[in-house]
Amino acid sequence: GPAVDPQKLVFGAPLYNPSVGVHTVEKKQFADKGTHELVLYPGWVQVNGKFTNHAGSGITYLYHLQENFALQLSPIYNWYNAESSLNEELINKARVEAQAATSLLLNWGATAGVEVTPLYGKFAFYEGSLAHFSLVVSGGAGLGSTRHQLKPPTTEEDAKGVKTVIPPTFGDTGLKFMGQVGVGLRVQLGTRFTLRLEVRDLVYSAQVTTVNGCSGAELEKIKTTTDAGLKPQAAGVSSACRYAEFGQTTEELRRDANLARNLVLTPSSDVLNNVGFYAGLGFIF
Repeated sequence: GPAVDPQKLVFGAPLYNPSVGVHTVEKKQFADKGTHELVLYPGWVQVNGKFTNHAGSGITYLYHLQENFALQLSPIYNWYNAESSLNEELINKARVEAQAATSLLLNWGATAGVEVTPLYGKFAFYEGSLAHFSLVVSGGAGLGSTRHQLKPPTTEEDAKGVKTVIPPTFGDTGLKFMGQVGVGLRVQLGTRFTLRLEVRDLVYSAQVTTVNGCSGAELEKIKTTTDAGLKPQAAGVSSACRYAEFGQTTEELRRDANLARNLVLTPSSDVLNNVGFYAGLGFIF
């Protein structure tokens, strides 16, 4: 018969050559393209807290346009956000406070962006069942609601030695532009459920231009008016300035409004990095 060329390709593999290894890549058992995914994060915690501590919950909705590319929407709500004990100790003992660039607090935020999957594989677990895993990288942009502590918590003691803790006070510093980048591990169990472990960095502006809607000029008017013994209503500020939120009494209002004035008069153009660890459970539909 005719001679056979040992290097002739048949379906991409050379025949009759024992030194050639043939590699196959198995397709993913469950396709992501065209599916929706809703991920619940019952809890996340800030891991780079030095002057601030945050903990909260969130959800992420994803639409998988391709196997390795998805659109993403991620709102979070921080049910705990406060300055750290280190910052409170600096205030109470050294009368030194961290600037807004490191101590601005995040109430809630929402970002929209994309998620890509550069790597995926599988592993066996529980009686030989297979779980599919993937490395996910995300990025997005959005808005976040911020606040800043005006007065730290204090402890007062009466004549009988009974101590009372006076809680801290806060001022609303408004909405800030926020960016988000993240990396994590996504594990798919069956056709419907996923587990996620992620680290995300929320980046937002630390510049404070208003507190409780009051500008620096309006806070200056409030200070001048209250220093003269007049009611804050006489300051003639705009309706956007919610000066009543600074305190229930005139003295409390005067104190916190002055603290807010000092905050606005020392602006920062820096940004704050809020790095958190997120653990979530997802549902694919």
